[in-house]
Amino acid sequence: MSSLRTFLNTPLAVGSRTIDARVVLAPMAGLGHVAMRQVIADFGLPGFLSMEMCNARAVPGENRHTSAVFRWQDTEQDRLVCQIFGGDPQVMALAAARIESEGLFGVDINMGCSVSAICSKGYGAALLRDPERAVNIVRTVRRAVRCPVMVKFRTGWDNSSALAVDLAKRFEDAGADLLTFHPRVAPDRRSRPPRWEQITDVVQAVSIPVLGNGDVRDAASCARMVHETGCAGVAIGRMAIARPWIFGELRGLYVPDESSFEQATLQLIARIWEHFSPERAIKIYKKAVLYIAANFVFGHALWPELTRGHDRLRMEENARRILGVRPQVASTPNAFLLTS
Repeated sequence: MSSLRTFLNTPLAVGSRTIDARVVLAPMAGLGHVAMRQVIADFGLPGFLSMEMCNARAVPGENRHTSAVFRWQDTEQDRLVCQIFGGDPQVMALAAARIESEGLFGVDINMGCSVSAICSKGYGAALLRDPERAVNIVRTVRRAVRCPVMVKFRTGWDNSSALAVDLAKRFEDAGADLLTFHPRVAPDRRSRPPRWEQITDVVQAVSIPVLGNGDVRDAASCARMVHETGCAGVAIGRMAIARPWIFGELRGLYVPDESSFEQATLQLIARIWEHFSPERAIKIYKKAVLYIAANFVFGHALWPELTRGHDRLRMEENARRILGVRPQVASTPNAFLLTS
């Protein structure tokens, strides 16, 4: 654990900038909102935070104070990455320029989302079927900004790592400063284990940092990914929703105990209602607390109880009543709930 902690707390250069930790929050639609990021930060910051993925066409005209996703607190600005999705290089470049003008840490280009509503438009993982356009997007965005440019991508649409390796090289040549690689085929919605050996293939193909992503749930799995793949760092997504203290724990900034789940849930309620209207807050909370329920042996039964009701007061009462008695924590979080 001490060697892992030393590694994760070693600064990492990302283009012209540097992050102070090699474990970061991966971008997640519907989950990486401003309230969730604030809860995570309260327990211990990762190297950088990623907001929810944003439609590149919308970003130039967004109001950061009213936007559903393109919003942040000033305190997180210098370590916040905005992930954009789209298919037109010029549109992506305009979005990147807006992001840079706001003083955010950098831009991440989404080439990993496999949701049909995204892929049907030629965005997200669909770009992996059009390598020339994918590379052109990276090149055009790079020319538009000086801040770090990153790409998060998957293996492709079959199980071979050949495409991912080729694209990694071409992304580097096009000016990408960092790659986050999730070694699953695009149609796989986390139903099968990621193929970590493919992270090794990508790492060995480029000289820029590669972050491994996929099924890191604790210190043991984090250490194993780093050791087995040689990745420069680790990106954690859904486990950061299930256990918002995971970055603080991995970095040695926070020691969880049996009260952590209740504490984190109450903080999450407070932050969500602080940033969103009551109607929107209840929807956001019910989606997030599913991941907290995944930690428990009877998580399927706890989740409906945690979400019973329609207002903040009832959610707080639920959390204190159910989590205050310290329900049994499962040895491994429920994978089905984590993929919902």
